[in-house]
Amino acid sequence: MRYRTHNLDGVIVVDKPLGLSSMDVVRRVRRAAGHAKTGHAGTLDPLATGVVICCLGKATKCINALMDGVKIYEAEVDLSAFTNTDDREGEREEVDVMEPPEEAAIQASLEQLTGDIEQVPPRYSAVHVNGQRAYKLARQGEDVELQPRRVVVHAIELQHYAWPLAKLKVTCGKGVYIRSLARDLGKLLGVGGHLASLRRTAVGRFTLEHAHAIARFEQPLTQADLIAIDEL
Repeated sequence: MRYRTHNLDGVIVVDKPLGLSSMDVVRRVRRAAGHAKTGHAGTLDPLATGVVICCLGKATKCINALMDGVKIYEAEVDLSAFTNTDDREGEREEVDVMEPPEEAAIQASLEQLTGDIEQVPPRYSAVHVNGQRAYKLARQGEDVELQPRRVVVHAIELQHYAWPLAKLKVTCGKGVYIRSLARDLGKLLGVGGHLASLRRTAVGRFTLEHAHAIARFEQPLTQADLIAIDEL
């Protein structure tokens, strides 16, 4: 299907499904918008779902400001093993767990991961190392050593725990890797730790209630479908 080119300005929120990259979402929105200039305000991995903010036309100038908004995630952490990607896509690195940690120990460890913290990004991430993306170097078999970065984790709530899975609600600032939180939680507990699932429920004031299913973008967008720039 071919759509006519339009000059659209504004924001639309997408509920990204499992398996698509954030750029896959952008391409679908751009096509539905008649190839209007389109970008996104914050990446989600293909294995994650939830809120992706797409900015069209003049609203692309708002991307950096939108990315600074507080993010909320629902994360499920598997404490039975580490992986080389820090999520379930990677190769499992089994650990010998003599006795699963109690809920109180998990709560105490989460407190150590809350606040203004130093966090090492995953080896398989888009962080630049000597001018190249870390994930590209890791895929080439190179030993990637990433430096810790200062990030802010406002709160982590343990919503449910049944070994080996811990369900967390994470409220955080820009640049936080939830995969790293999963890995570091396992290290603090002396067990494993990788991200089993992740859903972003909010970026700033935009939540899943504002989000459109990906199927919406099989039809053309109009200016009336967008959140106006002066409402951001």
